[in-house]
Amino acid sequence: MNSQEFFAKAEFSLQHQLPFVLYRKPITKNNSDFLIQGFFQKNDQLYFAEDYTESGFVMAPFDLNAQKSPLIPADKAEKITINIPVAELIAEQKENTEISNETAQKENHLHLVKKGIQNIKNKNLDKVVLSRKITKEISPDVLAIFKRLLITYPTAFTYCWFHPKIGLWMGATPETLVKIHKEKLNTMALASTKPVEGDNLPKWTNKEIEEQQFVTDFIKETLAENVNHLQIGKVENIKAGKLWHLKCDITAEMKSVEKLKEILEDLHPTPAVCGMPKLAAKNFIIEEENYDREFYTGFLGELNLEEKSELFVNLRCMQIQQNSCEIYVGGGIVKDSIPESEWQETVNKSRTMLDIIE
Repeated sequence: MNSQEFFAKAEFSLQHQLPFVLYRKPITKNNSDFLIQGFFQKNDQLYFAEDYTESGFVMAPFDLNAQKSPLIPADKAEKITINIPVAELIAEQKENTEISNETAQKENHLHLVKKGIQNIKNKNLDKVVLSRKITKEISPDVLAIFKRLLITYPTAFTYCWFHPKIGLWMGATPETLVKIHKEKLNTMALASTKPVEGDNLPKWTNKEIEEQQFVTDFIKETLAENVNHLQIGKVENIKAGKLWHLKCDITAEMKSVEKLKEILEDLHPTPAVCGMPKLAAKNFIIEEENYDREFYTGFLGELNLEEKSELFVNLRCMQIQQNSCEIYVGGGIVKDSIPESEWQETVNKSRTMLDIIE
């Protein structure tokens, strides 16, 4: 199957209201081709991952207690993998997009951030990740948007997911939740954000270094009971599109492959998308953000395919509804956070999606 037939199949699924997902894993070296995979469900039934022993492509929400995790089961779908030459994809970025209602958005977000900082100073929280969403009109050609995402963000996990009973989501996330092959487990502690400025490396503040360390410590403590031989790599700069982040890799061996559900529920949501203590931060988010994150800051990816699971945190994403979309952005708040700087961080992160929509 060539690329034209592949995307025509996705368009057919959209028109006939059949679930599907298209995705490309992060590219770690220069390549003239993109390996793109697709699951095309053969019916419109809504399936779920009940205990994460299932096999297929999972799309999990931010709040696992409030919403189930939809699954495109491997045995109910046709899986297609193709190589697409980069030259076939045209990246036409739309720069300097105006954000509607920015003044009202800013006032609301600054108020939310200030409330979060006060809760941290009152010792109710150590950290909380606060977000907002931006509504924009877009071109109805969602597959064209997906193609631009592919070529614009080659080092991100890039996807387009659709189910007629839930909706259409698209994104380019830089963050791995967990990769598992048999008993071997890999994850990462990723946090902090700065815009890319020419060829200059980022200069991190103590606040940003502390934010990344929060995530590392949480993962180390959370995994301890269910893994052996846990090792934490060196903290390094990682570039995702026009943004820098701090990241370290973490490896371990699972004590049992049957612990996957427990590990996922322990890890998710991580301090990078929720905060600490986890339950207090999660409750603050649900009560104070004034909107339902749904699948933003959830996780998604391959579940139990050939003894492998590769799951990514759903960041830098948007939900598409007819000719408009909701773009989701957020940032980690700690005691030294400056509200104006936190607002600017969400503006920087919004460019990931705004620069590719029409």
